[in-house]
Amino acid sequence: MLAKLNSAAVVGISALPVTIEVHAERPHENMPGRMVIVGLPDNSVKESQSRIYAAITNSAYVIQQLDTTVNLAPGDMRKEGTGFDLPIALGVLCTQGLVSMERLPRYMILGELSLDGSIQPIRGTLPIAVKAREMGYEGLIVPQQNIMEAAVVNKIKVYGATTLAQVVSFLNGFDNVLEPTVIDTRAEFAARQQSCELDFADVRGQESVKRAMEVAAAGGHNLIMIGPPGAGKSMLARRLPSILPPLSLAESLETTQIHSVAGQLKGNTGLIAERPFRSPHHTVSQVALVGGGSSPMPGEISLAHNGVLFCDELPEFNRSVLEVLRQPLEDRHIVVSRAKYTIDYPASFMFVASMNPCPCGYYGDPNHHCVCTPGQIQRYLNKISGPLLDRIDIHCEIQAVPFAQLSQMQPGESSAVIRERVIAARQRQTERFSHLPQGGGRDGARIHCNAQMTEKMLHEYAEPDAASLDMLRMAMERLKLSARAYSRILKVARTIADLEDCEQVESHHIAEAIGYRNLDRSDWAERGI
Repeated sequence: MLAKLNSAAVVGISALPVTIEVHAERPHENMPGRMVIVGLPDNSVKESQSRIYAAITNSAYVIQQLDTTVNLAPGDMRKEGTGFDLPIALGVLCTQGLVSMERLPRYMILGELSLDGSIQPIRGTLPIAVKAREMGYEGLIVPQQNIMEAAVVNKIKVYGATTLAQVVSFLNGFDNVLEPTVIDTRAEFAARQQSCELDFADVRGQESVKRAMEVAAAGGHNLIMIGPPGAGKSMLARRLPSILPPLSLAESLETTQIHSVAGQLKGNTGLIAERPFRSPHHTVSQVALVGGGSSPMPGEISLAHNGVLFCDELPEFNRSVLEVLRQPLEDRHIVVSRAKYTIDYPASFMFVASMNPCPCGYYGDPNHHCVCTPGQIQRYLNKISGPLLDRIDIHCEIQAVPFAQLSQMQPGESSAVIRERVIAARQRQTERFSHLPQGGGRDGARIHCNAQMTEKMLHEYAEPDAASLDMLRMAMERLKLSARAYSRILKVARTIADLEDCEQVESHHIAEAIGYRNLDRSDWAERGI
């Protein structure tokens, strides 16, 4: 007897349909029945037969000992994960006459089984729900813990199940056993959008750094802060998402999809409505940062997609790890190529980093004595390559605020006030780039902010006037800036002009943008960068 069921596998951040075929026949005389799974299953899929038989038995179903062949089609794609447990178990029960086949073609089914027959959550439910709707299925049956993320996909019925017995009863015609979960996606998104708990009003002083972060947020620019311990670098960085524009619904769905594949969504989470903030430890490996592994998973740079990737104490990171950031910082996606697969992960994030000026942290600090030798300082700073720094638009130095001043200072501007200016500047950029085709940016990506402009766009939208060009030429010659740094200055100047609602890039915009290239100055170059 043959049964066919519909399921799906996650590849990258997308889903591909998988047809599960279960064939059963009587075993040879005096031979026990056995199950064979074909179709390039990995170990987690091969191990499922033990879970499946235990779940069926503990759900009070009595089955015959038959030779069972399970085929996972297409056969040329490797199948990974435990999400095939439930459809394979249903297929086995179908071949035993315990489940009706009438409803099977109308549903896509996935879930992991426990030995007692309960259904456990899986990764990647959201992209699978998107694929099920795209393929025209009437419904999707998923673990109850995954119901919120799957139900944000409209125009498809999503059923959350807790046990194998529930699904069997539903497929046998008992409709009241499972009820579809309906979520108003826009209402869910609006309900989850809330103000950030962290606020720039909590930061006393550091007005120049706050201004740099406002410019970075307005144009989507990468930023690095250099200063002694305790100056507030991490405190400022963690408040950056509070001044970024809110996620759009499309960005929210894309971000949620990545976190769904990584298995990092909480059970009651339907949509991620706040921009991600990822802060990996400096011991992070290349695979953990960019993604991949034996079972491919998104890395930290993809989990930071549409948000912020913060690297605290940048020189403490392994240099080879930092170098892998260069390509995604330019292209805003990362292609992970291994012997068995090639996957393209999105990685459009704001890169924010902090560092001390030397190993002890007090080089140039007027209140502390630096104990580092020139050689130690040079080795410390040489951990960050010039090409990586060229991809960071804004460099700003930060000094600790003395306690006497801290106690007298009034709270600064709130994040809400700064955010309004950032949103207004982003709106001007949206209108500027709205006429561009869908693939107007690098590698066919859409342009959303000034940091993503191509060289051609710089000539069109950020061409400096004669006075600004002379100023820029002098800075380039004096600081010996690279061609990439020249482009960065123009992009930042364009953002500063947008914050002032100025159509033309003027000399004072260029001057402020040049001031954000602190690490290009000669005194920093002499230290090793």
